[in-house]
Amino acid sequence: MGNHGIIIQADCQVAFMELKLVLSITFLYCLSGVSSTSHYFTSMFSFGDSYIDTGNFVIMATPVMPMWIDKPPYGMTFFGHPTGRVCNGRVIVDFIAEEFGLPFLPAFLENSSSFSHGVNFAVGTAPAIDAAFFKRNSIADKLLNNSLDVQLGWFEHLKPSICSSTDEANGESAGIGFKNCFSKSLFIVGEFRVNDYNLMWTAKKTEKDVKSLVPQVVEKITMAVERLINQGAVYVVVPGNPPRGCSPIVLTLFMSPNWSDYDSLGCLRSINRVSRHHNAMLRAALNGLRGKYPHAKIIFADFYQPIIQVLQDPVRFGFAVGGILRACCGGGGPYNWNGSAICGMAPAPSRARTHRRPCTGTVVTTRRPLHPNPIVRIKYHLLSDDWARS
Repeated sequence: MGNHGIIIQADCQVAFMELKLVLSITFLYCLSGVSSTSHYFTSMFSFGDSYIDTGNFVIMATPVMPMWIDKPPYGMTFFGHPTGRVCNGRVIVDFIAEEFGLPFLPAFLENSSSFSHGVNFAVGTAPAIDAAFFKRNSIADKLLNNSLDVQLGWFEHLKPSICSSTDEANGESAGIGFKNCFSKSLFIVGEFRVNDYNLMWTAKKTEKDVKSLVPQVVEKITMAVERLINQGAVYVVVPGNPPRGCSPIVLTLFMSPNWSDYDSLGCLRSINRVSRHHNAMLRAALNGLRGKYPHAKIIFADFYQPIIQVLQDPVRFGFAVGGILRACCGGGGPYNWNGSAICGMAPAPSRARTHRRPCTGTVVTTRRPLHPNPIVRIKYHLLSDDWARS
């Protein structure tokens, strides 16, 4: 794989693992309004990227590129072994499944024999826009064919089998429930990290160039939501973009000698401006869909502000000042990230080594994932109780 692909792969493996629990709890909070006794979910279907991938990326990428997430420490704190998740424990959809009493979602490429409770179509590194666009515009030379459109194609191909499995699970004759096959299904439609923008940044595009892609990305996401609604989806959660400019890998790759490029939190202004622009456009587009499909419950999940709140007052959330933007597992340097020493990677020829440090300052049980940045674990403890009470 070319350089762009390797950088993006490294990004999903290390630097943004730290946000997964924040996102899971935010999802649960957003869903609290529709999860009453009269609105429960019997299945779940997810589309997106590494934040919710449960194994598709490993299956798809192993034949064509070096793989690290199939080795420890991935998967070790909950499953006891690597599972294809870009995390050392569970990912967002695992927590949501547990909350609604559903089994963990099988990855589509695993060819599971049962789809009655849902399928995970998400793939790590997946962009919203098709790979051909980035190749045609010389932005990235080699990309996996795993875009949002590709994932939706997988879903549509599998739909007859999914609905047959659902009918059988509900004790219905095959085909009777096709019209209402997804009436009690939860759909999660990424992109979380919006890999499209990552590809642009790593191709050294300007902020103006990256922002110019936002309408196209938002259109792809909203078209995916509309496509699913037309297939019978009723409950759809669409995540916004987190503050990418606060990620250890982004802070490392785009480190600037100019302090004016950073905000008061130590995050890169330009990259966060793109995140906010994306979120504003996505909110507006989803509002339009709500008017067009009043029967559907379309939920925007805001992940930007909860993370900013933690960064603004780290002590309140249990952090030692000074370490909040550093990865717990990485390759040293100011943000403890090094592309030659990614977690799970064999020692590099340059003798770079992975440094793992305890993410102290939090109270964590061994059953909860330990992520490179302790933001996630603090946010889990603070918000999970709120969710339970709601």
